[in-house]
Amino acid sequence: MGNTIGTIYRFTIWGQSHAPEIGVTIEGLPAGTLIDRSKLQAFMDRRRPGGNRYSTARREGDEVFFAAGLNEASETVGAPLTAVIRNTNTRSSDYEELKYVPRPGHADYPAMVRFGGARDFAGGGQFSGRMTAPLCIAGGIALQLLEARGIRISARAVMIGGETEEERMLAAIDEARAEGDSVGGVVECVVENVPAGVGEPMFDGIENRIAQMVFGIPAVKGIEFGNGFACASLRGSENNDPYIFSEGRVQTRTNHAGGIYGGMTSGMPIVFRAAFKPTPSIAKEQDSIDMRTGEAVRLCVHGRHDPCIVPRAVPVVEAAAAAAVLDEMMMSEIHV
Repeated sequence: MGNTIGTIYRFTIWGQSHAPEIGVTIEGLPAGTLIDRSKLQAFMDRRRPGGNRYSTARREGDEVFFAAGLNEASETVGAPLTAVIRNTNTRSSDYEELKYVPRPGHADYPAMVRFGGARDFAGGGQFSGRMTAPLCIAGGIALQLLEARGIRISARAVMIGGETEEERMLAAIDEARAEGDSVGGVVECVVENVPAGVGEPMFDGIENRIAQMVFGIPAVKGIEFGNGFACASLRGSENNDPYIFSEGRVQTRTNHAGGIYGGMTSGMPIVFRAAFKPTPSIAKEQDSIDMRTGEAVRLCVHGRHDPCIVPRAVPVVEAAAAAAVLDEMMMSEIHV
């Protein structure tokens, strides 16, 4: 199964969108690691549904419960750490039609083929954006460990619905929602203070690790580092980052590479952007097929869905980056 990721900081996400519980089991945390529960919960609150008018109407508290691996002093005990979130506001009846009629743009049809009638279709099952909540637990804990090392991670929406100014981005969401439609966008993430030399060549590079983690977020369709695709139209003299010696260390005058060369960090900030597609579950009628009869049908998706997932995806991108960077740093420390 593809729900497990990581080498040393390794975790498995489990559950489904409308299951009684969802959660994550994390390995690789040294015994005695202190987890700040209030800070973790504050991070989770940034992602939780129902927080504002731009998100789904489904309201979940997303309170984190630790079932194993943590003592009363909030220290890890050396065993796998299991954290749980209880689903309290599911409405599975909204999805009855989708048992046989796949949503355009969603994983419904491939899941029908892969898992047959046994699949959990309510809320999208394991393919739902709901599963980014346990990812935020793993990433939120990783953020705390990285902060202790002086590493900061921050993300922000830089484009929604083709707009780049905040008010116009929010207006694009309102317009799409009023029309029963949705919009996508781009989230940019910056990781600061990672020392040079973290990572591996070729297939285990820091870009590879971050990209694999970020592509685990439903709706991500692209990722670029630094200049990304724009560097394809530049000359080497324009795209190269000249080396300088500043503030007692080697730096580069520019950061077109996004802080990574040859799969390893340069000591400059890691900068990447992730592209999110529009939410596929929309109220507008779309063409689909009734899998029982093979007949064409017009599908209007009911239920509670985000007209744009980008605002709530910002902390999820931070979480994915944190988990990948922490795991890669642990790997690099072993090799050193």
